[in-house]
This record gives sequence, C-alpha cells and structure tokens, in this order.
Amino acid sequence: MPTLFTRIIDGEIPGRFVWKDDTGVAFSTIAPITPGHTLVVPRAQVDHWIDLDDDVAAHLLLVGKAIGAAQMDAFSPARIGVIIAGMEVPHTHLHLIPIESERDLDFARADGAAPADALDAAADRLPAALVARGHEAAVHP
Repeated sequence: MPTLFTRIIDGEIPGRFVWKDDTGVAFSTIAPITPGHTLVVPRAQVDHWIDLDDDVAAHLLLVGKAIGAAQMDAFSPARIGVIIAGMEVPHTHLHLIPIESERDLDFARADGAAPADALDAAADRLPAALVARGHEAAVHP
C-alpha cells in the first residue's frame, strides 16, 4: 500500500517540492516546526532508515546537506537541525529544520494549522538559494 509520501511523490497528492532527482525528493512539510522545515524522502518506499540501500542513504544525506546550506542562506538560522524519526509516516524521511536552539527540535511545536500562503512563501525561498549554490538540475520550484 502506498504511503502518504509515495502518493505525494507520484503526484496523487500535491506537494511543495524544492528538489527532485532519480533517487529522492524534498518538499515542505504541511506542519512545520519553523519556517523552511523540509523533508528529504527517498523515492523507494522504505519504512526504516537503517534498511535503506547504502547508496540511497548517502545520497539523501548529501541532498540534505545541499538543502541545509540553502536553508541557511534563505532563512539565516543559527543551525539546521536534522531528525530522522519515522514515526508519523512509514516511509524514511529526514526532517531539515532551521533552528535557533535545540528547543526548535520539538515536534510538539509543529504548526499543523500553518496557513497555505505561509507554507508557499517558505517553500518559495529555497529554489533560488539552491540555484545560487549550483543545484539547478534538481531544483523543482
């Protein structure tokens, strides 16, 4: 059975994509902890990150690193936090979260009622930052 993320990747459900390549995608979460909170997801539907193919795991981390650098440029946080929790959707995903402190890594702070225009505005900031860093081939505005 396809996961929510597989359905987003396949276009059955809309997503605010900022990255697409043959191995994975990245899109904004609909319940951000902070503006710019982005998910990096493999195209392959793998539940637990420790079960990922080594090459896919390495690729996702490199994509996360590229997006994290773009988040630094676009949002100017103190750091980019990374969480691989995997409890809410049974499909591996990295949470990339612009943070000012470790308090910003608390899922209880997620805004499940974030307005669509705020989500759009945050997602719109990343493509230009990714292009400026040389990742235009994967950028999906």
